[in-house]
Amino acid sequence: MIEDKNPQRTSLSELGEFGLIEHLTKDFRITQKSTVKGVGDDAAVLDFKNKKVVVSNDLLVEGVHFDLAYMPLKHLGYKAVMVNLSDIYAMNATATQITVSIAVSNRFPLEAMEELYAGIALACKLYNVDMVGGDTTSSNKGLLISVTAIGEAKEEDLVYRNGAQPNDLLVVTGDIGGAYMGLQVLEREKEVFKVNPNNQPDLSMYTYIVERQLKPEARKDIPELLRELGVKPTSMIDISDGLSSEAIHLCKESGVGCNLYEDKIPLDPQVISTCEEFELNSTMVALSGGEDYELLLTISQDDYPKVKANPHLSIIGHITPESEGMHLITRANTKIPLKARGWNALKEEE
Repeated sequence: MIEDKNPQRTSLSELGEFGLIEHLTKDFRITQKSTVKGVGDDAAVLDFKNKKVVVSNDLLVEGVHFDLAYMPLKHLGYKAVMVNLSDIYAMNATATQITVSIAVSNRFPLEAMEELYAGIALACKLYNVDMVGGDTTSSNKGLLISVTAIGEAKEEDLVYRNGAQPNDLLVVTGDIGGAYMGLQVLEREKEVFKVNPNNQPDLSMYTYIVERQLKPEARKDIPELLRELGVKPTSMIDISDGLSSEAIHLCKESGVGCNLYEDKIPLDPQVISTCEEFELNSTMVALSGGEDYELLLTISQDDYPKVKANPHLSIIGHITPESEGMHLITRANTKIPLKARGWNALKEEE
C-alpha cells in the first residue's frame, strides 16, 4: 500500500464549532429506548423509567495519557470510550449513552477528527451505546478528550466497592499485565524510530499485548455472564490503575483485608515472554501496570461452584478481617504487604 504523502487537510476553522459538531456526529444513530433526544439541542434528554442511572467521566490528555507517535486516532477514539464504559460495567450496570468533549489544537485537520470520531462511532456500535452530546473547543496544548458514560441498572443489581466481607473470594476477569507490556514495546520502538526513521518496527511477535494497549475492550460480557451464573458480586471495581491499587481500593472501602496469591494471577504467555525479554518481574507488572480494564470482584464462598470452571474468571485470593491487613502471598509462601504502585495521574516529575 502506497502512502499518500500529501493527504487532504481541511482546516477546522472552515467549519466552525457548530459546523464541526454537525459534521462529526451526522452519522451517529439512536438505538437506546432511554434516549429521548440526542445531539442537536441544548441538552440530551434521557428517560430511565424506574431504573437507577449511573454516570462516569474520564479525561484523556495528550502527552499524559496517550502518545500520538504510536496511537492511531481511530484507536484513541475507541479507547476513550472503553475507559468509561469499563466504569459502568464495574457497577454491574448496562451502558446506554456517552457524551464526548474535545479540545483540539490547530495542528489537527478535519480529517484527523474524522478518524477520531470513526473510532468513537465503532465503539458505540459494538457496545450498543448512543452518543448524545458533548462539546468542542480549541487547545494550545494538543488534544484533550473527555468522555462521560451513562448507564442503567435495577437498584438491586448495582454493585459497589464497599460490600466485600471476610471469607469472600477475590476474583479477576481475563488476564493482567498485557496493556503495560504493550506500552513498553511501543515506547521501545518509538525510541528506535527516532534514531533511524527508516527502520519500521515489526510488532508481529507482540500482537496481543500491543492491542491490549491500543485497543482495549471493556468487559460488557461480565455483568451478563454473572447474571447467567446466578452470581451477584459483593463488591467490584475495574482495573485501570493496576491490580494492587484496585484491590486496596476495594479493601479500604469495605473495611477488610485480603490475601492475594501470586501463583493465581492470570498471565498471558505473551506477557510472560515479553517480561523476560525486558527483564521485568511479571508479578510486579500485573500488580502495578494498569490499563487492563478487566474487572476485580469479590463473591461469596457459596458461589464458588458457579464460577470455578469458568474460563473468564480466575480466583486469585480471599478477603480477610481488616486487622489482618492486605498481603500478597508469594510462590515461596511469603507474606508481603500489598502496596499501591499503580498509575498516579498527579504524581510530580522526579
